[in-house]
Amino acid sequence: MTAHPADPSPGRGQQEEAIAFLGDPRTHGGRAVERIDTHAALVFLVGDRALKLKRAVRYPYLDYSTVEKRHTACAAELAINRRTAPALYRGMVAIRRGNDGSLRLEDGDGAGEAPREAAGEAVDWLVSMARFPDEALFDRMAERRALTPDLMRRLAERIAAFHREADPRPDGGGLAAMRTVADGNFQDLRAMPDMFPADVVARLAERTGNALDRLAPLLEERRRTGFVRHGHGDLHLRNIVLLDGEPTLFDAIEFDEALAVADVFYDLAFLLMDLDHRGLRPLGNVVLNRYLEETGDYGGLAALPLFLSLRAAVRAKVSAAALRLGGKAEGLAEEARHYLDHALAALDRVPARLLAVGGLSGTGKTRLALGIAPGLGPAPGAVVLRSDVLRKRLCGVADTDRLPADGYAPAVTERVYAELCRRAAAVLAAGHAVVIDAVSARPDERRRIEAVAAAAGTRFDGIWMEAPLAERVERVTNRRNDASDATADVVERQESYDLGTIGWTRLDSGRVAAEVLDDARASLA
Repeated sequence: MTAHPADPSPGRGQQEEAIAFLGDPRTHGGRAVERIDTHAALVFLVGDRALKLKRAVRYPYLDYSTVEKRHTACAAELAINRRTAPALYRGMVAIRRGNDGSLRLEDGDGAGEAPREAAGEAVDWLVSMARFPDEALFDRMAERRALTPDLMRRLAERIAAFHREADPRPDGGGLAAMRTVADGNFQDLRAMPDMFPADVVARLAERTGNALDRLAPLLEERRRTGFVRHGHGDLHLRNIVLLDGEPTLFDAIEFDEALAVADVFYDLAFLLMDLDHRGLRPLGNVVLNRYLEETGDYGGLAALPLFLSLRAAVRAKVSAAALRLGGKAEGLAEEARHYLDHALAALDRVPARLLAVGGLSGTGKTRLALGIAPGLGPAPGAVVLRSDVLRKRLCGVADTDRLPADGYAPAVTERVYAELCRRAAAVLAAGHAVVIDAVSARPDERRRIEAVAAAAGTRFDGIWMEAPLAERVERVTNRRNDASDATADVVERQESYDLGTIGWTRLDSGRVAAEVLDDARASLA
């Protein structure tokens, strides 16, 4: 596709009449009309539905410059987005010109197909969607700090399920696709030197090229082995909405299949980058860890810094494009430059490291592990391997299902620690940080974990959590919906354990959790 950075709207004039028509309450029986503008579409909110008109624009990565291309894109948008949000996408609507020259809507709402052919020229096409409150969008929820760890875990589960069900596409993605994305980014960024300093863009291009060269074998292996799939393609917070209490993905890319057929970790990276960019790295860490628990795809971690950088660069050029279409100059210009800085920072090399958090049941291991993980290693923080969750997965039950006694037999525990160490080694090999959350009561269990870091040549830290018996009993008794099966009886039996010599940093966890977290961070500095 030919790039036209200086003229993104070759057909802007052709839509003026249609835009005025859609914005007129008389078109909709007198109902009020609200309008939302983006760099690629205009959305008209009327009653219980939203009508989406694709702009007559052409970018290097998108071409809606003719009625025919917009018609094709509308049909594709319906088909692609009904994979994740079937209740949201109702159908297509035509804007037709009658014999008297006036415009009218030919409504195919809910039909699932384009409206039947009728007399009159099709002036343009719309996607008809069910309307939802703006406050249900995840970007709005992020702004008012309404996103919770539980909600983000459910979102990660949705994304993991979507990726499992998406079609594998070894014919796309891989190294060639990532180079194409990078080349497109730098072509657009260089075309706007007034917005993006040439030296910064040059530095980013060099570091991106080095990362692509280094990761080429991995990207190709993942393409061949099924990790390239037809995903969402534009998975940031504004394209996620809370519908009927559940996170719902919508507005997937339809205009260029090559942008949506990509490594599943590249698909996920847009969300992680968006959260990190908004100062919500702890929530990004929750998403990453739940996604890994659902998929076991630790191999993708090595490419994550590159993917985060590419996504940030995409947002930089999109923000600049919105500015050229008349957006709020000061805010969009600053946002675009911040995204460019983010793209560069994502490629900073951060050493891998392993932290083990041990202690008897009820000492607060998981709280500390989850609290400290976002600040360790590359964005969005360390991978947390929790023995309680892994034990349930290995036994084939849900995280909160209680296991019978044989689920804690020595042979099962041996298998759990072996798998913890295997996964930790995979994370370290990918250049990421990892936190192992396990009781680790036996000296050989602790030595085994330490050996993983030694074999990888990475830094190891061990923290041993301690709390009075009465407090530990109270904590496990009050747990709800947790993967741990520990009870008061288990805690009391653990008092008889021979722990051996503990060489890890000891922390008194019988205090306010924030103080314990501060002390743990200080010990790791």
